[in-house]
Amino acid sequence: MRGVNFGGWFSQHDAIEGNDPGAYPGLVEHARAFLGPEDFRRVKAWGFDHVRLPVDWQNVFEPGSLAPREDVLSLLDAAVDGLLGEGLEVILDLHKCPGHDFHDGTKREQAFFTDPAMRRDCLLVWSHLARRYGARRGVLLEILNEPVAPSWAVWNEVQAELAVALRRLAPEATLVLGSNLWNGAAGFEHLAPVADENVLYSFHFYNPLVFTHQRAPWIDGEAFHARRPYPGTYELPAGSTNRLPLEAGRWDKARLAQLLEHVFRFRERHGARVACNEFGVYVGGPDRASQLAWMRDMLELLGEHGIGWSYWNYKNLDFGLVSRGEGRFADAPQYQNAERVDRELVELLRAH
Repeated sequence: MRGVNFGGWFSQHDAIEGNDPGAYPGLVEHARAFLGPEDFRRVKAWGFDHVRLPVDWQNVFEPGSLAPREDVLSLLDAAVDGLLGEGLEVILDLHKCPGHDFHDGTKREQAFFTDPAMRRDCLLVWSHLARRYGARRGVLLEILNEPVAPSWAVWNEVQAELAVALRRLAPEATLVLGSNLWNGAAGFEHLAPVADENVLYSFHFYNPLVFTHQRAPWIDGEAFHARRPYPGTYELPAGSTNRLPLEAGRWDKARLAQLLEHVFRFRERHGARVACNEFGVYVGGPDRASQLAWMRDMLELLGEHGIGWSYWNYKNLDFGLVSRGEGRFADAPQYQNAERVDRELVELLRAH
């Protein structure tokens, strides 16, 4: 698997609007215009074989009633049809669900894990999505993006519950499951496999966050304000204003490999299929040489161990291979071409 995320299309509209509020046309017009057939063809021509397609529940269902929004779902239908028509598989990712928001989880516990009604609402959302897409050849169903449960045991129990229910809704689809605490690699040490053989286990990798997310405006805390090179040795201030892990010490390819051992051991222990469905470096943070050095080490490690991946992100959202309408990156050197494509990073991905 070699692919890209299409984040910001049916997900994270608040971030898209926040980056360029004057140009945001509203949910439906944005979903109609943000990406389209030209992008599908480009992704295929770059040599990728799939797209991970994040969907925030509140964009496609009415908050409160959970009634499907056909004006948006019809556009999601066209997106899935178009991607499959180009020969690209689709990982349909429930990026946010009732009671769970991965970003809000950096600050507080999520009601999804304490309120059974929230999980029933999540399954109601999935009942609509599974009926619509679950039988489509080439569509994988990702139960929940970046869970932030209060304990490993709670997530294992909830994920097993959701997997059984989703399997009833989509008997033939490959389910994509993940680890607790933002799909982190370390969580695979505590992850319990489900009793289902048609599963892909997903992890996300942005370690260390104080490097990949340095100076990101949406993350609070002094530890994220400093500019840090890679490879590098990081000293961190005491304490934190959020629940994200702070990872000090020397970070280089060997340290990345050490963290990935949690995933390798899980794969070997359970004979599981695994993939890295998000990774990348915030465009506005590290110096360019450090960004590319981290990316090169990460891609080499995934390749050496036969692990597929989905890069975050294809367009915009501060990690884009393409950047259009992001004011803070208007002058970024890598985008100074007619297509606003980071060609160097694209070629690095294609080489792996």
